[in-house]
Amino acid sequence: MAARQAVLLPFSLILALGFIPLLVFSAQAIPLERLKSLRIVKRVNQNGPFLGLITVYAPEEEAFFKTGVFRPDPKHPFVDLSGRRFRVGKVEGKRVIYVRCGVGLVNAAAATQQMLDLFDIKGIIHFGISGNANSSMQIGDVTIPWQLVQTGLWDWLKPNATMEPNDFAQFDFKSYNDPKGGDNQLGRVGYSTEQFYSVSGEVNVPQRPVWFNITKNWLHVASHLQGIKLEQCANSTLCLPEKPKLVVGLKGATSNFFIDNAAYTQFLFKTFGVTSLDMESSAVVMTCLSNGYPVIAIRGLSDLAGTQEGDNTIRLFGSLAALNTAKVVIGFVKSLPGHYVSAF
Repeated sequence: MAARQAVLLPFSLILALGFIPLLVFSAQAIPLERLKSLRIVKRVNQNGPFLGLITVYAPEEEAFFKTGVFRPDPKHPFVDLSGRRFRVGKVEGKRVIYVRCGVGLVNAAAATQQMLDLFDIKGIIHFGISGNANSSMQIGDVTIPWQLVQTGLWDWLKPNATMEPNDFAQFDFKSYNDPKGGDNQLGRVGYSTEQFYSVSGEVNVPQRPVWFNITKNWLHVASHLQGIKLEQCANSTLCLPEKPKLVVGLKGATSNFFIDNAAYTQFLFKTFGVTSLDMESSAVVMTCLSNGYPVIAIRGLSDLAGTQEGDNTIRLFGSLAALNTAKVVIGFVKSLPGHYVSAF
């Protein structure tokens, strides 16, 4: 006997569910628990539209909910879909759907697409912590980039191979030999741009951008938050030497690497001019832009990505960076004009 129940839906019932624009089929087996979730989604959407809030992993989620600003919907406080819990509620009088996507590019893109496909979303606010590649920024600071790059797309070459003409940048491993001299058999890698499909582009013809831009009017709203008061101490005995700040308008990089290496961090800053280094932001932004939705990314700097002396500081200041990020997210939601979402 199958472990999961499934039901075969007649076309008339499918039509009644109202999901034809999203789930195109005539009749197919759907797990019973998913069918129940989709029914809840339909009822939730009757109270939309919503802002989408997407963070990454448990410490960021804990910091956000500890602020106490999230008020769950009394009727439908959450919907479970594909192993993720989409929470329904409001923040600062605005309706929101919140989800924790999980670490990495695939998780981020999958959760974002699912949110856009199933819920009545007007735009997405993505937030979390990140490494810092910019010496003018400090741990505890929060950055809202205006551009993001996906730095995980590389052509891995032999040591003396010719670079591809469309490679935007190159990373030569032998340049980092210590001591200098000799060949490094790892060779070098050349950066290759994304294949980007979008509603604004030609069908089945990908664009090849290096940078993905944050929605301009949302960035303008965020710029008015500079000067927001952020926390300086992780606890009663552990404080930063300077008051953290919010900076809007820098650049960020995303890849499926947790970066704790000074040489690579310095390479990314020198080559791309990026400040924040994370594992999800560009995937969320790219997915939103592909579908034509407003999006913004907010990242708190938790560590120096390997340029520090000793151990990575994420364990010491990760919670502080997450809290400061949450404070900026709340301020941004509050600052958005009321026409983006309807209040309860």
